[in-house]
Amino acid sequence: MKKMCIALLLSLVSLTAFSQVKVIHFNAGWNEANDVEWFDKLSDAGKKRLSIDDTEIQKKYAIAIVPTIIVFDEGEEVKRFQADLSFKMAATREEIQEYIDELIISKF
Repeated sequence: MKKMCIALLLSLVSLTAFSQVKVIHFNAGWNEANDVEWFDKLSDAGKKRLSIDDTEIQKKYAIAIVPTIIVFDEGEEVKRFQADLSFKMAATREEIQEYIDELIISKF
């Protein structure tokens, strides 16, 4: 029931709210084996993948461990999900999607 209500609310949200939420997946070439395969299945947010092999990107976003997924709202970082010590993403797709959904709903 909760998922159905969220889906209904999200369908009523304007595309402007969606376009304000961005999600960036950071990883490195040497850690491709631990890439977050479900990242592209996240919905209701703009998505982008960046490699910290470019050290300027690593510095700009202060990435300390990969993979890292950062959620931005209106260009500001609002939540960071990081890998555990084995360089595997600790958060689940459901956790991150729930955060995105709640962020969008909170705009009302």
